[in-house]
Amino acid sequence: MGLTVHRKKIVIIGGGTGLSTLLRGLKKFPLDITAIVTVADDGGSSGRLRDDYDIPPPGDVRNVLAALSDVEPLVEEMFQYRFAKSEELNGHSLGNLMLAALTSITGDFANAIREMSRVLKVHGKVLPAANQLVTLHAQYEDQTIISGESKIPTSGKRIEKVYITPPDVKPLPETLHTIREADIIAIGPGSLYTSILPNLLVKDIKEAIIRSKAKKVYICNLMTQAGETSNYTAFDHVKALIDHVGENFLDTILISKEEIPENVQYLYKQEKASPVKIDVDKLETLNLEVIKKDISVVHDGAVRHDAMEVAKWLVEYAK
Repeated sequence: MGLTVHRKKIVIIGGGTGLSTLLRGLKKFPLDITAIVTVADDGGSSGRLRDDYDIPPPGDVRNVLAALSDVEPLVEEMFQYRFAKSEELNGHSLGNLMLAALTSITGDFANAIREMSRVLKVHGKVLPAANQLVTLHAQYEDQTIISGESKIPTSGKRIEKVYITPPDVKPLPETLHTIREADIIAIGPGSLYTSILPNLLVKDIKEAIIRSKAKKVYICNLMTQAGETSNYTAFDHVKALIDHVGENFLDTILISKEEIPENVQYLYKQEKASPVKIDVDKLETLNLEVIKKDISVVHDGAVRHDAMEVAKWLVEYAK
C-alpha cells in the first residue's frame, strides 16, 4: 500500500483580480486549497443582481471559481462571458447569472457555490466570507462616512477605517473549521480596504484567524491604489490590517524585490498609483519575518504578481 501524502492546507483570503491570479498558480501544486472570498461588492453586474435578487454579490466568487476550475477553456470562457448588446443583459456575465439562478434554486448562496464548483471541477473549496448581504462602509480622516464598496475609492480622501453592516454577520461553520485546520493562512494580494479587509471584519473569521495555529502571511500589494492606499508603504498596509483585526496576528510578509520599470511606473502615475515602498526597518518593529522574492511580472503594461513564483514560495513556506 502507498503512503498517504498529507497535503498542506492553505487558506487564501481576499477578492478581486489579485486573489484569482494567485489561485491560477496555486492550483497546479499538490495543496488543499480553500479561498475565502469577499461578498461586499456592490458595483456593476454583481451590484444589480444583489439589488434585484437580494443575494450576496457573485462577481468575486465567480472569478475565483473560474481561476480554480479544471474545465475546457471554452467552458471557462463561456462562464466568464459578459453580455454587451442587450439592454437587459448588458454588463452581466453568464457566471453571475448562473450563480444567481442556483441561489434561487437551492435557496442558499453557499449551496449555489458548492454546486457550481462541481460543474466547473474546482480544485479545492470556495467559501463566501458571509452567506448573506453585507454592506461595506468607510470612515475617512475627516470623519465623513461613505457606504458601498464601489463608492469608497472615489472620495479621494484618506481612509481611517472600514466596517460592515450588519456587524454581527455570521460566516459558514465550514469556513471557521477550515481556518482552524489550516497550515497556512495567506492574506492578499488585493485591494486593501475593499477586497481584503471586508473578510477580516466578519467577527468570527477574525477571531478564528487569531486563534489558528497556522502560519499567517500577508502577500503585499505591488502598487498603491488611488482612493484606497495612496502613498501607503508596506508598513502602512500591515498596520491597517493589524488595526482592523485588533492585534498583531501576522508572522510573515512577502514582498517583491524587483524594481518596476520606469515606463510602467509612468503608466500607473496617470492612474495616481505608484510602487509600494518597502520600509523593512518599520516592518521588523512588528516582529514580522520579511521575505523578498522575485514575484512580479509585467504584462501589457500592468504589473502583477507572478502566480507561479508566489505559489512556489508558499509551497516551500508550508514545509
